[in-house]
Amino acid sequence: MIDLAAIQAARARLQGQVHKTPFTHSRTLSDILGAEVWLKFENLQFTASFKERGALNRMLELTPDERAKGVIAVSAGNHAQGVAYHAQRMGVPAVIVMPRFTPTVKVANTRRFGAEVVLLGETFDDAQAHGYHLARERSLVMIHPYDDAAVIAGQGTLALEMLEDQPDLDAMVIAIGGGGLISGVATAARAIKPGIEIVGVQTERFPAMYAAMRGVAMTPGHYTIAEGIAVKSPGVITQEIVRRLVDRIELVSEADIEHAIVVLLEIEKTVVEGAGAAGLAALLHDQAAAANRFRGKRVALVLTGGNIDPLMLGELIERGMVRAGRLARIRVDLRDLPGALAHATKLIADAQANITEVHHQRAFTALPVRNVEVDFVLQTRGPEHIQEVINVLNAAGFAASNHDH
Repeated sequence: MIDLAAIQAARARLQGQVHKTPFTHSRTLSDILGAEVWLKFENLQFTASFKERGALNRMLELTPDERAKGVIAVSAGNHAQGVAYHAQRMGVPAVIVMPRFTPTVKVANTRRFGAEVVLLGETFDDAQAHGYHLARERSLVMIHPYDDAAVIAGQGTLALEMLEDQPDLDAMVIAIGGGGLISGVATAARAIKPGIEIVGVQTERFPAMYAAMRGVAMTPGHYTIAEGIAVKSPGVITQEIVRRLVDRIELVSEADIEHAIVVLLEIEKTVVEGAGAAGLAALLHDQAAAANRFRGKRVALVLTGGNIDPLMLGELIERGMVRAGRLARIRVDLRDLPGALAHATKLIADAQANITEVHHQRAFTALPVRNVEVDFVLQTRGPEHIQEVINVLNAAGFAASNHDH
């Protein structure tokens, strides 16, 4: 039974063992979106994710015999680290089963917490099947990432904290993978404030809960930047709770999530992973649509996790700069003569753009021989500045155009 009392009991158990993370109003995002936006910084938990809450709440229910034998979890990400960290704190042996393709950094982080890591299977489903086999073979307790009453109750403690800090919330926008987080949050929030709007968010590539609520089949994709919510089949318990308590589920694209990660980095100076940006992605997507159903409302977003690969983050920043017109690639056709390139670069410098890369193209071009195609990558002030640089080059007799797409 998952009710408000179970979530309040979880809150008491978790006291002092997981952070009560900041829940703050974002003035800039509120101005941009036309809604009062509140952010719950779960990326500031010790393992950089809310998953600790549910994992610890479940493990605190273990009997002495179960503690001695140990726990097992199947996860390639945040759940693995939450289970491993708190198992180490509690002195409970932990086995984590991960698919073979799991990034090395996640394997290393999980081992750092003292867990035994078993890499097996090409997919999460393969790893899960092996996990249940190991659990039976070694009498280990399976700590499920979402389809477990104690895990759901632990995640629901988030809603208690948010409504304590801001009782006047109109809506909560929550990412959905298997549905553990939104099930806990919706159970607590509905009990405290029945009229509150609960909106779920999934990626277009992994819309399992969205499809289940509509009773339709939707084929999942192979990859999403929001791997934390890339779940092919939602939980049995969570489906029932979502059907009963969640108002609607919105789908967001990869581009929406990429944009939201960069916005949070630039405006809030906070690093989130793809799943952690899903809530903001939904608000940005909704703002671009005609409806804008969040306008004027007090909206809570949970930044669910911050475990993003630094190299991926670097790529996202660059792509974000391209979208904002702060990084541009322009193509210029030159006569292949001494001084032509120098003349073009001087014009670009005089127009106050900074050149970061230059690429010559002689063979792979449709231009006549003795002509060269040059791509310049520029740091600029915005779209108007890009056009200004192109106009300067064209006025000097160079054929220049924008090639940043």
